[in-house]
Amino acid sequence: MGRPLPADENLEILAASTQLDITGGMLDENPALSICPEAARSFQGQPGLIVRDTDGTPLMPQFSLADVQENADELRLVCTDFVSRITYTAHFAIDPETHVITAKATLTSDRPLHLHWLSAPVLPGPQSADDMIDVSGRWCGEFQLNRTPWSPGIRYRENRTGRTGHEHFPGLIVPCRGATNVNGEAYAFHYGWSGGHRMIAEELPDGRRQIQFGHAAGMDTAPATEFETAPLFAVYSSDGLNGCAVSFQRHLRDRIVTWAKPKAPRPVHYNCWEAVYFDHNLDMLKDIASRAADLGAERFVLDDGWFGQRDDDTSSLSDWEVDPRKYPDGLGPLIDHVQSCGMRFGIWFEPEMINPDSNIHRKHPDWALGADDQILGRQQKALNMALPDVRDFIFDRMATILGAHDIDYIKWDHNRVLPMPDAAQTRGSYALIDRLRTSFPQVEIESCASGGGRIDFGILSRTQRVWLSDSNDALERLKIQHNAALFLPAAVTGSHVGPRRSHTSGRILDIEFRAWVAAQRHMGFEMDPRELDAREQEVLREVTAWWKANRDWMFNADILRLDTADPAVIAEQQLAVDGRRFVVFAGKAATSAQIAPRPLRLTRLDPSARYSISLRNRTSAPALSRGDHILKRGPVTLSGAALMHSGFTLPWSFPETMWVVEGEKL
Repeated sequence: MGRPLPADENLEILAASTQLDITGGMLDENPALSICPEAARSFQGQPGLIVRDTDGTPLMPQFSLADVQENADELRLVCTDFVSRITYTAHFAIDPETHVITAKATLTSDRPLHLHWLSAPVLPGPQSADDMIDVSGRWCGEFQLNRTPWSPGIRYRENRTGRTGHEHFPGLIVPCRGATNVNGEAYAFHYGWSGGHRMIAEELPDGRRQIQFGHAAGMDTAPATEFETAPLFAVYSSDGLNGCAVSFQRHLRDRIVTWAKPKAPRPVHYNCWEAVYFDHNLDMLKDIASRAADLGAERFVLDDGWFGQRDDDTSSLSDWEVDPRKYPDGLGPLIDHVQSCGMRFGIWFEPEMINPDSNIHRKHPDWALGADDQILGRQQKALNMALPDVRDFIFDRMATILGAHDIDYIKWDHNRVLPMPDAAQTRGSYALIDRLRTSFPQVEIESCASGGGRIDFGILSRTQRVWLSDSNDALERLKIQHNAALFLPAAVTGSHVGPRRSHTSGRILDIEFRAWVAAQRHMGFEMDPRELDAREQEVLREVTAWWKANRDWMFNADILRLDTADPAVIAEQQLAVDGRRFVVFAGKAATSAQIAPRPLRLTRLDPSARYSISLRNRTSAPALSRGDHILKRGPVTLSGAALMHSGFTLPWSFPETMWVVEGEKL
C-alpha cells in the first residue's frame, strides 16, 4: 500500500533492496512481517492468530502458501497448515476509483476450534511517520483525535462494549513526517464492524511496524469450523489527510451505503425529541409539525415515547404497540397531519433493547442478554439478538407498525453497552436489519446509539444516516463534524439546529451559528419551534432555503479540512465533484490570540482558473468589524493559485460565529 509504481517495476529487486541487514543481537534471519504473523516462526511481535483446538490445546500454526488467485482488482491468498489442518485465506480488493483497499481474513478447519483472536490481513506501518492518530470520545463528545508518538512496543486499543462505541471509533490515521490536512503522505485504516474491535499498532525491535485490526478478543464464544473478520478498509494518500478522507467519503457513499431512494434529494429533518421528550400530546405535536414545515422541514420524526406505557425511560422497551392514552386513534391522525404539511413521516425504535418493566420481559425474561443481576444502562437490558425467536418477535412488531402506516424512515437507537462482548449479538442485529430492509426497501434507517455510539462501515452498509452526536450544541458539533469528515461524507451525517440554550451543555448560541453548523451536513431541526422569535425564524428559513438550493451538488461533494493559521478557526471546504463550485465554512471556535484574522488558504483548485468568491453572510458582520473589507462589499475574482497559496482574509468576527464563503469557477 502506497504511491503507485511504474507498471514495469521489478518487484523482486524492490523487495530485495528493502531487505533488512543483520547485526549483533539479532536472529540470523529476519522473521517475515506477514499478513498473519505466526508465533511459531520466531516472530517477536503480536501474532495475527490465537486459536485453540477442540479440547483447548493451544495451536501454533505454520502456514504455507497453497494457492493464489488474482485478477485486475482482486487478490486471494490461500495458506494451509497441514499439521494443524487449518486453512487461512486472505482476500484483497482495490477500488480503481476510490483507491480504497478492502481486506478480509477467513480461518477454516475440519473440526470446531476455539478462537481468541484473528486479525484481518496485517498491513505494514510506514517508518517515516512520527505519530499516529486514533479516535476516542464520549457521549456528546464523539470523534476526538489522539496523537500518539510511535515508539518501541504497541499502541493497543480494544473496545469491549459490544457496539462500535463513542469511546473507540475503529479508525487509525498514520501521517508521515510533515503531513498536514492538505499536504504530505498519509495512510488510513477503518475496521467495518459494529460489535467492538481490537487495534494493534506495533513497532518491532528491528524498527519495522505492523497494524492489526480485528474483532475484540474472545468475541466468538462458541467453537466453530469457520471464522471470518470484518472488512478492513485501508487507503494511501499523497496529498495529506484529505486524500484519505476523500477516499473514505466517496467509498462509503458510493460503494457501501445502499440508498433507499437514490434519486431523491436528502430531506430536511425535524425531530421532536428536544421539544417534547416523553410528553406526547397530539394537538401539540400537530402545532409543532406545522411550524416545522413552515420553517422548511420536509420530514417529521416522532421520537421516543409513542408506545407501551412509555412516560419516561424506565419502562416499555420491546412493547412496540401504540400507546392508546396518547394516541387514542393510533398514529394515523398525526401522520395525516404531517403529510398535509408536505412532510414525510419517520419514527423511533430501539429494537435491540428491553426494559425489565415491560410486558415482554415479564413474559420472556430469558430473552434478555446477560445475568439477571446485571448493571442496567438507561434502565434497560439488551435483548439476545442471537436467538431467532427474539428476532422474529421484533420483526413482527416493527413490521406491523411499518405495514399499517406510510412511514419511510426509522431512527434506530441503541442506548446502552452490552453486558459482555459477543459477535453473535452483532450478527443477529445485522440479520434483523437486513430482513426489515428486504421487506420494506423504501424505508431509510438512521443508526443512532445515544448519538454516535454505532458508526462504522458495517452498520452503514445497512443504514443511510448516522446521528453523529446527541449534542446539538453547535460549538461541540463544529469540532465533532470536522473530525468525523476524515471518514464520513455529508450525505450520511445528520446535523440538527438545536435549542437556543443547549440541553446537553447549557450553552446559549445564536441561531445563525447553529443553523450554519447544521447546514454543513444533512440538515435538520431539533428544538421546540415555538421558542423562536421573528428574527430566528427568518434566519432559519434563509439558511434552510440555501441548503435546499445546494444540497444536490453537496451530496457528492468532497469535504476537505483546511489548515488554518489561527487555531481558533475550524474551517472546511466542500468541493463539488466536477470542481466547478465550492463552499467554505470557517467557524470561530474560540477567541483568537491575535487581534486581526489570518489568511485562510484553500485546496484542490485549478491553479490557472479564475474563481468568483463571495461572502454569503456578509451582512452579519458585527459593528466591531470596522474596516472596508472587500469581501463585505461583494464578490471578488482570484486565481486558483492565489486562493491556494496566498488565500484570503475574512472580516473580523466574534467567537462562536461562522463565515460562509461561496466559490464558482469562471
